[in-house]
Amino acid sequence: MRSKPVWIGTAALCCAIALIAGKKKNPDDITQTLELPKDPPAVAVGETRRLMFSVSPLSGKGLLTQQTRDALKIILKENGGAPAVHVRAFVAGSGDVRRVPQIVSEVFSEKRLPLPSVSVVRAGGLPVENAQVVLEVVSVSKKDTNAGDLRFLTGEQAVAPDPAGPVHPLLEKALNSFAARLNGASPLAVTCFVSQVGHGGELASAVSKRFPGIPVDVVQPQRLPWQALATCEGVAHGAGASPAKLAFTGTRVAFGGQEKDAQLAFQRMDKDLAEAGASPPDILLTNIYSLSDATSKMVRRLRPAPALNQVLVFEGLASIDAGFAVDAVAAVPR
Repeated sequence: MRSKPVWIGTAALCCAIALIAGKKKNPDDITQTLELPKDPPAVAVGETRRLMFSVSPLSGKGLLTQQTRDALKIILKENGGAPAVHVRAFVAGSGDVRRVPQIVSEVFSEKRLPLPSVSVVRAGGLPVENAQVVLEVVSVSKKDTNAGDLRFLTGEQAVAPDPAGPVHPLLEKALNSFAARLNGASPLAVTCFVSQVGHGGELASAVSKRFPGIPVDVVQPQRLPWQALATCEGVAHGAGASPAKLAFTGTRVAFGGQEKDAQLAFQRMDKDLAEAGASPPDILLTNIYSLSDATSKMVRRLRPAPALNQVLVFEGLASIDAGFAVDAVAAVPR
């Protein structure tokens, strides 16, 4: 008779198990696999007349991920949610530069916007303390924002042997050189690279005073440069007929420091442009982000002007095996 309670308890347990097994699964109980963000395209194309140029405000709040997300949020708000065709990121500090394209993909996917091409480079410093990233964004407006007569320009590099020497006189020379190449045209955005940003606010103010009312970016390419340097590049209204569309590539990395590695990187970039309907003769601006002066000299020899416009030595790239990275802007023939 004493076994009866045990039998009853066992039967009740079996019934409970049967009820649980027969119960329909709650969709919330099912483990879902999150989809990985898509890689940004190697090249993206935008209509020339509708292009807008922006530079994100610098912030020292948070780490790289937060600053990148905040910067994209601000630019999208300022541009009325207009999609971007290209993002160039200069990353300072110890943040993983490989995260930037992923963050860009995540943000634009969340907004259901097409993904832009992305260039990312590690710089030596930015003008605001603890700032880890600045973004230069080319967006596509719903309406025409210019006459379609755009030119991409670079000024001459002003250098001095003492890396600790004053950079303000060099910046003035660089601004004069860039202004001369404008030939009276109005710039739409200007980026200046300087060997020091200790007085970054003053440097940015000097550029803005020279070219008021446009986005301005000031970047220190190397943390410990071997010479003092200043040079400027930008986009401006041009003259005469311009292509209806422009193609912007993301950075292509040369894995290694040999000539064959460099040639392969250029071939991959040229292939990207070909898929967009452009070819090397259509290139309007090429940026080379080198890691050494020796590599810079090799690249100049392999890719001479006018296809090559700007060569600078930077702090780092997205791969420890990289020798340099390259991106380009090219006209897409009508």
